[in-house]
Formats: sequence, C-alpha cells, structure tokens
Amino acid sequence: MTAPASTPLTPYATLLGFTRYVDRTGPTKATFVGGLRKQRASRSGFNPHGQFVKALKADIAFHTGGTHLAGVADIVKPRWRPLYQALTPGATTWLHSLGEPAAVDLAQTRDALAMLGDLPVKINPHFGVRHADGRAEAVRLHFDEAPPSEESVLATLHLMARHMDAVLPHAEPVLVDVRRGLAHRMPSDAKPDQIERWLSGEAAAFRAIWSTAA
Repeated sequence: MTAPASTPLTPYATLLGFTRYVDRTGPTKATFVGGLRKQRASRSGFNPHGQFVKALKADIAFHTGGTHLAGVADIVKPRWRPLYQALTPGATTWLHSLGEPAAVDLAQTRDALAMLGDLPVKINPHFGVRHADGRAEAVRLHFDEAPPSEESVLATLHLMARHMDAVLPHAEPVLVDVRRGLAHRMPSDAKPDQIERWLSGEAAAFRAIWSTAA
C-alpha cells in the first residue's frame, strides 16, 4: 500500500514575512521563502517581543508616559533582557513624540487578509493610536537591528493603507522603527498604482518559489 500524499501547503505570508521577502535580492529570496515554508510546515515560530508590545500598549492605554516600558526588561527571562534593553530607549522616544500622555489613547485594530494576486498576506498591525484631535494611526513596529529599507517601508504602509477600512477605519498607517524611535509614513509623492504593480510581481514570484520549494 502506498502512503497517502501529503496535502500541499498553500502559499501564504504574514506582513512581516512578505516585507522581509521583498527586501531580499537574487538567490536569498528563494532561501528565505524556503525557510518560511519549512516554518509553516513545522508550525514553529516564537515571538520574543510579546511582553515588550504589551508594556508599550499599557503606557499608551493608561497614559503612563513610559513607566511600563522602563520596567519590562526586569520581568522577562534573562536571555531576552539585552534585547529589551536595546529596544526601550527608542520606543520611549517615540512614545514621548506622541505628545502629552493624556491626549493619546490606545485604539483597537483588526487583522485583515490581503490578496496580492493569488497570494494571501496577513495584515496585522500591533495596535492603534487615537489622538485627542480625532486623528488615528494604525501602528506596525519594526524591531530589527537594521533600519527598515525604503522598499519594506513602502510595502508595509501600502498594504496597511489598502485594507485600512478593515484594520482601523480612517486611520493613517505608520511603521515605527523601534530602536531609533522613528515613525515612517507614506511619502507624499508615493504612487500607489506603481507600488501595487511592484508588489503584485513580487507576490507572483513568491508563489512560484513556494511551489518549487515543495
């Protein structure tokens, strides 16, 4: 008796995975997608930033101006303390850039599923921010040691904006470079049609690589 064929894994990417993919060139693209596929097959993956995001959200929600961030490195496992200590100064700088703590509130965001051609991409901001003047921002955090490239900024902000009605209606997408405390917004001269064509091509290539990695 022959063993039943395993069900093929449907191509799929998170916003983080897809934007990291578009940042790569040449053979590193195939290596990266192969790694994502293996991770998906094994259902592996761990998010070391969970407690950090929770502390940042608490400071916004409770208008505490950074006290939760200041203490979070002391409550995580020792192996994660250097990471949290490296992230805290920039995150605190960004938090203070929002203005008076009492004038900013946490807003609930929802995940959305984007289709780039036949590739599903999960759009998942970390949280939303609502200002006293009514402005709202859907915030995605960038934790990497290297700053985000222009390509990854454009891809992230475009895909969030594309589905903002589902994520946080009437909000502006923002990518925060946590280590440097910088907020990236869509450039005023960005051309959404060109970005869409570029990302559609990247998505088609992603799907092709995913299939050949099977």
